[in-house]
Amino acid sequence: MSHTFEELVAKQRAADMAEEQVRELREAYGPPAEAQLTGARKETYETALRAWRDLARDVQTALSEYAKDEGRPRAEVEAEVERVAAVPAPEDT
Repeated sequence: MSHTFEELVAKQRAADMAEEQVRELREAYGPPAEAQLTGARKETYETALRAWRDLARDVQTALSEYAKDEGRPRAEVEAEVERVAAVPAPEDT
């Protein structure tokens, strides 16, 4: 499946937001091993963690496909996507 650069940036932003949600839950609940999460907190944390991992995996796959299609080094594409994704989108400001 072909991806556009803009799609890669959107995917990276989604993964970054999911990672931030996991960080916020860790701050609120404490580190999972120490907090002995149970019930709703455990389910919420595990769902957020799975979402982050899935999104991050999707980004990595899309980056590889895009770099191959464009004939560019993957690391170069990844760095560019991360740089652009770090800047808030116009609709976020």
